[in-house]
Amino acid sequence: MKGGYIIRDQEKPHFLTCTIVDWIDIFTRKSYRDIVIDCLDFCIKNKGMVLFGYGVMSNHIYIIVQSKEGKLSDLIRDFKKFTAKRILEALHQEPESRKEWILERFAKATESHSRNTNYQIWGYGGHAEEIFKLKFMWDKLNYIHLNPVRAEIVEKAIHYVYSSASYYAKDKSLLNIELADNPIINTSDTKEFWKYNNYDE
Repeated sequence: MKGGYIIRDQEKPHFLTCTIVDWIDIFTRKSYRDIVIDCLDFCIKNKGMVLFGYGVMSNHIYIIVQSKEGKLSDLIRDFKKFTAKRILEALHQEPESRKEWILERFAKATESHSRNTNYQIWGYGGHAEEIFKLKFMWDKLNYIHLNPVRAEIVEKAIHYVYSSASYYAKDKSLLNIELADNPIINTSDTKEFWKYNNYDE
C-alpha cells in the first residue's frame, strides 16, 4: 500500500482514511454510499474482514478494520477495487448531472499513476494507523462517530445512518460490527459518557 502510512503488521487492526481522488464529493448521493456499505458487507461475509467502526462522509470514508487471514493490505486493495468498479458502473447507468465532469476527473487522475489506465477513483494509500491500544481504538471511534456532528450534518452521532455510532449505542447499524471493549466507561457512567459524546438522542 503506497502513500500515507504503510501497514507493517498485517494481523493488527488499523484505522484507515480512504479518499476519493480530488476530494470529489460523490458520496453526497445515497446510491454511492450504499455501494460502500454493500462492499463492506461483502468483505465481512466473504473476505475475512473484521470491522470495528466505519463512517462514510461526502468524499472519504473511515474504517477501523482487521483481516482474519492476516492479509490486511490485500483486503483493502480488493475492497477499493470492488467499490471502484461498482461506482463506475453506477456512474454510467444511473442519472448523474455531474457524470461527465466526474469521469473526466477520474480519468485525469490516472496520468500520474500507471496502475490504472482508464479511471482512478480512490487515492492511493489510506493513511493507515495501527491500533496499538484499546484507548487508541476508542479515540479513533469517537473521531469517526463525531465527524458528522462536527460537520453539522446531524445533531447527534447516532442520527447519522452511515456510521457505526448507533451500533455502539443501541446495537443497530447497517453493518455487522465487531464491538470494541470500552476502556473508558463502566455500567454506572455509560449514559453520561454517551451524552457527553453526543451519542444519545
